[in-house]
Parts: sequence; structure tokens; C-alpha cells
Amino acid sequence: MLLPQDRYLEAGLHIGTRFKTIDMKPFIFKKRDDGLYILDLRKIDERIRIAAKILGKYKPGDVMVVASRLYSANAAGKFANFTGVDIIKGRFIPGTMTNVKLKVFKEPKIMLVCDPKGEAEAIMEAAKMGIPIIALCDTDNYTAFVDLVVPTNNKGRKALAMVFYLLTRELMMSQGKITSYDQFDQRPEYFERFEDEKSEEMAKEAEAAEAKPSETDLLPEEKKGQEEKGGKENAEEKKEE
Repeated sequence: MLLPQDRYLEAGLHIGTRFKTIDMKPFIFKKRDDGLYILDLRKIDERIRIAAKILGKYKPGDVMVVASRLYSANAAGKFANFTGVDIIKGRFIPGTMTNVKLKVFKEPKIMLVCDPKGEAEAIMEAAKMGIPIIALCDTDNYTAFVDLVVPTNNKGRKALAMVFYLLTRELMMSQGKITSYDQFDQRPEYFERFEDEKSEEMAKEAEAAEAKPSETDLLPEEKKGQEEKGGKENAEEKKEE
């Protein structure tokens, strides 16, 4: 794995919501007693790897990230600074990829969205223009028009910071900016941190309003199940009620 399992657990990448869509069923490990759906760590790791490899095949200027929420925009902005990819933060303006008369008109060759619900307009436009779409998807997301699903907690501050930390590290490797992980001297906490007090205050307000349940560790038997070879079959059995 790109990181030890405990690092993923600490960041809460596996913590889903209390809702499950049919689209995300293949990526769900189980449902907890408290109603939370838990994502499969192995599939999270696998899809982050694949996403980074795909993005690495494009020139940075041909890659566009859409991040409408505060946490995703902060982490994705740092990803863009390191890798040189384009980014749209906040509200996506309709017509950005379809109306050549707009000043903000863009022609990316691949797009990464951080939340299919909040960035539905961007997905529709990219699909219309035949642009491949990679999406960070939580358990409650639908994945229509998405070419590559990266299952993850796409709402949590720490989780998003960890995802973009890993994507940055992997993409910089493929770009030749670093030749080993040791040369990447940033930590996931950097992708979590806001650079100004106003943004930090807004982040705290958002965190209070949107925070997921505090459990970020699997129970011992759940952790063991994630580690077992052939855990996919076990996950399928456990997650069904």
C-alpha cells in the first residue's frame, strides 16, 4: 500500500456516510452497528494509485481539478501548486467547458472532481465534451459519467488532505520532479492546513456543521477483516443486512 494501513485509518479515508448508493456498493467493506458504511481500504489505495498513473500521462495544463467545497479546495489547491495542474475552486460556472465566449472557458483533456454531487454541472459538461472524469466518491455518491471512481471520505478535512498528499507525491514522481518518496518533504498535515485566519475560521464552522461521526478506527475484528486476503468476499457478506 502507498501508506501503512494505520495512516489511512487515522485520516479517516474509510469512513463513509449512513447512506449507500448502488453505484458505490462494490467499494463498501461493511456497515457498522451505528449505521455508518465503511469503505474498503485496499480499494481506496488501489484507486489512488490508478488515478495518479492516469493523470501522469497528461501534461499538467491539460488536467483540471474541480473543488467546490472548502476542504477539497484547500487540499486540491496545494496539489495544483506542486504539480502545475489547473484548478477551479468554489462554484463551477456553467458553460466553462462548452461556451467558448466565456472568459473562463477551458479545454481540459481530463478532469478530477472532488464530489460528484457538488460538482454535477462540471461532470455533465465534461461528459458532453468527451472529457474523461476521475471522481472522489463517498458511499452516498452516484457515479454516472464517471470513468474512474476513487472511493474515499470526500468530506473530511484530514481525509481529503491525505488523498491529495498521495496524489501529489505520485504525480510528482511521474513528472520526474522527485525520484523517491524521501525527496518529497511535505507531510499530509500541510495539505490540511489553511494559510490564513479567515479560511481557518470558515473551516472550523464547516467542520462543526458537516463533521462525520468521530469514530476513525475500525473495531479489531473489522481491521482484521480488511487485512485478510480475499477480504472482498468477507466484505460482501458483512455489509449486507
